Amino acid sequence: MAASSGAGRNDPAPIIVKKVTVVEGGGHHGGAWKVAYADFVTAMMAFFLLLWLLGATTEAQRKGLADYFTPTLVKLKEQSAGSDGLLGGASLVDPDNYPHRAAQTGQRPITVPRDAAGGQKEALDRVRRMRERVETEIASDRRLRRLMRQVRMIDTTQGVQIDLVDDADFSMFVLGTTVLTPDARKLLDVIGEALLPEPGNLTIRGHTDALPWKNGAQANNWSLSAGRAEATRQALMRNAIGERRFLRIEGVADREPLVSDDPQDPRNRRISILLTGG
Repeated sequence: MAASSGAGRNDPAPIIVKKVTVVEGGGHHGGAWKVAYADFVTAMMAFFLLLWLLGATTEAQRKGLADYFTPTLVKLKEQSAGSDGLLGGASLVDPDNYPHRAAQTGQRPITVPRDAAGGQKEALDRVRRMRERVETEIASDRRLRRLMRQVRMIDTTQGVQIDLVDDADFSMFVLGTTVLTPDARKLLDVIGEALLPEPGNLTIRGHTDALPWKNGAQANNWSLSAGRAEATRQALMRNAIGERRFLRIEGVADREPLVSDDPQDPRNRRISILLTGG
């Protein structure tokens, strides 16, 4: 009876629970350490390749490789040719000091603003001729010979520049005015005679020192420097230099000092005459 009654029941199937344990990082088969190891092996391979290249190449080849990977726009370095202000006491064609100079001969790839064949020599010859004329004119005047120390003739990239510089014992103009001193008139007569036979145009620039003006003064260093440049132009015209030869008359006040460490130094007072062309 018991067996027959049990066979007639419809009991549910037993429930089986399966427990799965997940190990963080994948245990022995995780992937994070493999990435780090691959990076390490790659770095070591690059390191040994670098060592091999250093041992298998010459010094010139190594510098060539360094130049190849250097950025195209090379940053200028301090104390390189022509840095630190106008030329900075160096020529534009002086050797530079860039970091990698494979097979570099020491000249920067620039365009010289004169004809490469004889332009610079011609400019130097012009300076020499003008200086000889001035020295001939002042040979018989002891006072003017002393004033030659106030005259500087140099060849620039624009032309020949003549600077007439004041100092503690000499002044081109009466202090605070545009009136030429007698010595300055004689000096400009000599400069005019030297400029007359030379072809080219003239630019005159007036400079002052940074001495302050009295309160209420009508003038200032801008008007004073421009007025002195104009007075110089008129003095040169009295020496038969034609008006059409003058390109510009400029006054720059005390903004371009010759002695930058002392803006009030009297040597900052000067007249610059630039001869271009010809």
